[in-house]
Amino acid sequence: MPDTLHTHALTRLTALLGDRLVTSEADRRLHGQNETYYPNTPPDAVAYPETTAEVSEIVKICADTGTPVTPYGAASSLEGQHLAVQGGISLDFARMNRLLSVSAEDLLCTAQPGLTRKRLNEDLRDTGLFFSVDPGADASLGGMAATRASGTTAVRYGTIRENILALEAVMADGTIIRTGSEARKSATGYDLTHLLIGSEGTLGIITELTLRLHGLPESVAAATCRFASVEDAVNCVILTIQSGLPMARIELLDHMMVRGFNRYAQADLPEEPHLFLEFHGSEAGVAEQSAAFREIAADFGASGWKDAVKAEDRNALWAMRHSAHYASAALGEGRHIWPTDTCVPISKLAEAVTWAQTRAAEIGLTATIVGHVGDGNFHVGLSVDPENPAEMARAHDYTHALGEMALRLRGTVSGEHGIGIGKQDFMTEEHGPAVPFMRAIKQALDPEGILNPGKLLPPA
Repeated sequence: MPDTLHTHALTRLTALLGDRLVTSEADRRLHGQNETYYPNTPPDAVAYPETTAEVSEIVKICADTGTPVTPYGAASSLEGQHLAVQGGISLDFARMNRLLSVSAEDLLCTAQPGLTRKRLNEDLRDTGLFFSVDPGADASLGGMAATRASGTTAVRYGTIRENILALEAVMADGTIIRTGSEARKSATGYDLTHLLIGSEGTLGIITELTLRLHGLPESVAAATCRFASVEDAVNCVILTIQSGLPMARIELLDHMMVRGFNRYAQADLPEEPHLFLEFHGSEAGVAEQSAAFREIAADFGASGWKDAVKAEDRNALWAMRHSAHYASAALGEGRHIWPTDTCVPISKLAEAVTWAQTRAAEIGLTATIVGHVGDGNFHVGLSVDPENPAEMARAHDYTHALGEMALRLRGTVSGEHGIGIGKQDFMTEEHGPAVPFMRAIKQALDPEGILNPGKLLPPA
């Protein structure tokens, strides 16, 4: 029995969960997989709780025996947050996946962490409301909260941080707490809700979420257009945002990303930088927004305008955009993708994207760029062979230089992916004297270090 899962812990967890504690190699290896280049990292066992009370009991057992416990949602994180890098229990929330309540009058709902964003919106279909955060992958709500997810609609509706009112969480000793309320604001106590959001499961395990909802817009229209250069496309975005045009989505694709979509989705797009757009509002409002954007885009040489008004056309457009990870892999001839992201002030976006594109070409890396550029966030997908040390070293140097460039421009090394195991070496560089205070918070809330160890904070 591995040291991280003592016989005593296994006995107690089996008594609690029965056949919902699984130690088969197949299930363990499944939970050790990830979407990127990290090696398979199986836990020692997989637990499938069904209630918050069970999560509490599992954590109490793990605390008593020093067993690491790593929350597991849809496994769509890109910095290895769900990997049990120190063994122990993978806590799979697949059975805690219900929409618990909807208050249409208050524009909110309460859900369990294993519910995915697509399923939530399917469940909300008859209410006239929707949950706005769309990171692309059909991520679990708990995982989205834990990694402070963002996505294509954040430019208008905000990130997951702005769309959570309250949480229920199990702390490292098994205590169940509630943070926040159904009220839209509060001036009481420390803001534990937003402390847990983005903590990547290292401070507490989220077991319930109270979420803001939005009314479905009367009218929705999407469109695409292309530009002669990335600089023109990004400068168009900058002026659009500075003009106060209420874009629902505004996504950049560089020519390499377009090439990937052509290969993966047979998109047949001209291989030039593109913007994918969406407008929400009344019919008249959407028409006005579209016309205003076209005027701005014309000043930057935009061409090839194509509308996507029908629901099936819009869905196809965004399905293609959300397949960027796999389209990047297709462009890289099936090699692993090393994904990374940064976020910079909107005024620095053209400089940052141009640097990222040019530098990758200079050092011989196949790279795609796609981004939620309306809020300064963009992603780079590098094609790598983990068995090629020289190529991996070039990719490491590139991603480090990219992060340093973002910090130099007064940005952040991640606007969306988070830290996990992949970006810990940037924490001190970005946060400096604040890191010891983060360690103090971790020590206070998880003194035995059992909650998702090896993530977010760099080694002491």
